[in-house]
Amino acid sequence: MSRTRVVVTGIGATTPLGGTAPETWAALLEGRSGVRRIPDSFPDDLATKIAAPVAVDPSEVLERVEARRLDRSAQLGVVAAMEAWADAGYGLKDDNPVDRQRLAVAIGTGIGGLHTLLGQWDTQREKGARRVSPLAIPMLMANATAANIGLRLGAQAPVSTAVSACASSNESIALGLDLIRLGRADVVLVGGTEACIHPMPMASFAQMQAMSRRNDEPERASRPWDVDRDGFVLGEGAAMLVIETLEHAQARGARIYGELAGAGITADAHDMVQPNPAGDTQARAITYALREAELSASDIAHVNAHATSTPTGDMTEISSIHQALGDSTEAIVTGTKSMTGHLLGGAGALETMATLLALYHRQVPPTINLDNPEPALDADVATKVRDLPTGDLAAINNSFGFGGHNVAVALTNAFATPATPAAR
Repeated sequence: MSRTRVVVTGIGATTPLGGTAPETWAALLEGRSGVRRIPDSFPDDLATKIAAPVAVDPSEVLERVEARRLDRSAQLGVVAAMEAWADAGYGLKDDNPVDRQRLAVAIGTGIGGLHTLLGQWDTQREKGARRVSPLAIPMLMANATAANIGLRLGAQAPVSTAVSACASSNESIALGLDLIRLGRADVVLVGGTEACIHPMPMASFAQMQAMSRRNDEPERASRPWDVDRDGFVLGEGAAMLVIETLEHAQARGARIYGELAGAGITADAHDMVQPNPAGDTQARAITYALREAELSASDIAHVNAHATSTPTGDMTEISSIHQALGDSTEAIVTGTKSMTGHLLGGAGALETMATLLALYHRQVPPTINLDNPEPALDADVATKVRDLPTGDLAAINNSFGFGGHNVAVALTNAFATPATPAAR
């Protein structure tokens, strides 16, 4: 595989913190939580009564007919993708200067069209098979978001979907990087989406005792590395990036946020839901990302951690960071899920975007709710906005998923164009 330089030229997001990437970034720097009580229409017997829904409903952004033909997960994905595409300076189809045969899409999701699947099952059970929508399959299939985005852009290079639980969208980002370096595309829209705030998955996660039950303090429920953490908070949303070769970006005078320098992917082969406590397979994902990016451990100034606020996962990840970067690492670590909740298959893309913007603006968002850190937490965790130094910078974003999936993405601020007053 070539060492083609790949840069990020567009970002988009719709999250619990805002309906756009700039709104989300501003809220992250403010340390604002997007967690709140679930609607009263949800069953009373749910043990967890909090979640982090998107701040702006996608039906307010999409045309009515279009929204009706998309599952909520695809609605969110399309909204974020169109923002990223416009931010990169591109138009749609006939107004798109990209060679369509060299344009790809790679989108991750952990579960896909859950609302459509469960809603149509209810329809069949209550009203009969003839009332099931003929659009149910193209709406519920996991690749629906990628396919719909590909159709909008006219993409004729690979249009792919990674489904690797909470590592899905970072795996899609890695796939997009590979497509460019293998010579199969010049431009790829990458990212992830998820919409699973629904009674059934919430009940299942609660039965696993995986979710926080701090129902009386929603904004304080997600608390990575805190002694009193009791599980993650389910979030929804999407984040997308436009990546392309450096040569392609510079030829069109594009604004560049930074470089997507490398990615590492491993599997634990340990347990379906628990991480390998040794942390070595997570560490190898980080090491592989550094190797592909041609970076050393000492180059890493910042780590956006997976940090879901679960009792086991948080400290295992700290161990893996030390194994990969060394005990003397000076990297500033943060856990942005403390504010956004856990977007499952959309989490990696959102956090890769946050990592990229941290390098671009040289500011690391805080980890909120870290009131009583674990005694063994031997890491420089930001609890307020922290400035990064001048000069060349590199960072890592981690994503880990059920099934033992581990993905680390390496980013740098190489080739970044100066931030403008309206910069994202």
